[in-house]
Amino acid sequence: MIETVEIQEPLGLDDYAELVHLSEAVSALREEASRLVPALSGRKVWMVNSTAQGGGVAEMLPKLVTMLNELGLKTEWVVMGTEEPRFFDLTKRLHNLIHGTGDPGITDEDRQVYASVSSENAADLKRRIGPDDILVIHDPQPLGMGALLKRELGIPFFFRCHIGLDEDSPETRAAWSFLAPYAEACDYAIFSAPEYIPAFLAGKSGLISPAIDPLSYKNRELSPHKLVGVLKNAGLARSRHPVVPADYRTQATRLRVDGSFAPMDEETDIGIPFRPIVTQVSRWDRLKGFEPLLEAFVQLKQSITGRAVSERQRRRLAHVRLVLAGPEPAAVADDPEALSVLGELVDAYRDLPHWIQDDVALVSLPMGSREENALMVNALQHCASVVVQNSLQEGFGLTVTEAMWKQRGVLGSQACGIRQQIRDGMDGRLISNSRDPQEIADLLEGMLDDLPGRLLLGQTARRRVHDEFLVFTQARRWLETLTHQLQA
Repeated sequence: MIETVEIQEPLGLDDYAELVHLSEAVSALREEASRLVPALSGRKVWMVNSTAQGGGVAEMLPKLVTMLNELGLKTEWVVMGTEEPRFFDLTKRLHNLIHGTGDPGITDEDRQVYASVSSENAADLKRRIGPDDILVIHDPQPLGMGALLKRELGIPFFFRCHIGLDEDSPETRAAWSFLAPYAEACDYAIFSAPEYIPAFLAGKSGLISPAIDPLSYKNRELSPHKLVGVLKNAGLARSRHPVVPADYRTQATRLRVDGSFAPMDEETDIGIPFRPIVTQVSRWDRLKGFEPLLEAFVQLKQSITGRAVSERQRRRLAHVRLVLAGPEPAAVADDPEALSVLGELVDAYRDLPHWIQDDVALVSLPMGSREENALMVNALQHCASVVVQNSLQEGFGLTVTEAMWKQRGVLGSQACGIRQQIRDGMDGRLISNSRDPQEIADLLEGMLDDLPGRLLLGQTARRRVHDEFLVFTQARRWLETLTHQLQA
């Protein structure tokens, strides 16, 4: 059933305007809002998705909702829910099908489950919606309830789809065939890339890029003392030296050789921030390309022997470690595959040679506190020599945006969403085949060995995020889209 997400965002636009590198973006947003918001007077926007934590949508909505409210457009965030486990199994399959993988067979039982859960949630939200309100449905999970509410109430209905694939296949056709009767009910659809727009929505769709909040706990600057404190408090680095803040209630855990996850001690300490680190932080999802990245790292480590390399390069390759980190699987309600995917990675890890196991860290990040989880991700990205996002498919990939903002050397796949951000050789590097461990290993070695090049890529990447992928631009485009479509 429907739950309201209580948002506690301590920072307002004035706080951002005080920073010289953000003041111009705030000014532009306020100027545009003064022109557009009056046309939306008396309306309320309902943002609806399927989870309050875990994944890019849940990352973006708190600041976007808060900002729209501050600009004068009343906006509320609610999350759909159900006790029917088959619903999220189905929507995860639809998610994979839209990305071109999985069994395209969808049964009558699947349709009944989707229709039933959609009806229950629509009935619950219907009691709260006013006749002039605006409904924004994020992704396929709540799409069915959006179509029902449009039919019953006649209110404006926007479908914001954050996922997609830049090719046509039996899998994508099966997913969109299932979703089409619901998606066709929307007044307007919004995607992250033009390649994602299905043909039946081509005449009523537009683009809004996902975005990050530069002052969120995940993206804010961390002073050396704060960075070390987060690493220590989270259990991501061990030190005999004390820090002022107390340890987090629940610390990160690292996979042990016996297959269990446990807090790190001196023996299992990753080596942050002293060693060169290659990091990927993602949901535990097969489409994130964890296994090819792991294989690439093994090849990188094994390449030390039998080659003539400089002493500095040899030491770098000997000391480099790989961190694969993601949220504790049980905490992400709409992703039932996470536990099995992590289990596959555990099995792959246990098959590694012992000497390589020491240099691979599978890390589970607790989700009990959003603030602490975000700071853990921030610290891991800040301490990385190279941040990788080896997604086989990716709707957009905010982990890429986050690392670009932190001026890291970023290595991404050719997935369409990542190509929207990284211009190869300008903002980072792109892998032509994310399933090819040797190519990944070669690119990693090249980036690790070229510190001046990584710094230059990082500087350009931060500027690109500033210009295109900050929440101020996203909020402005939402206001433009809503106003234009409602006046059309």
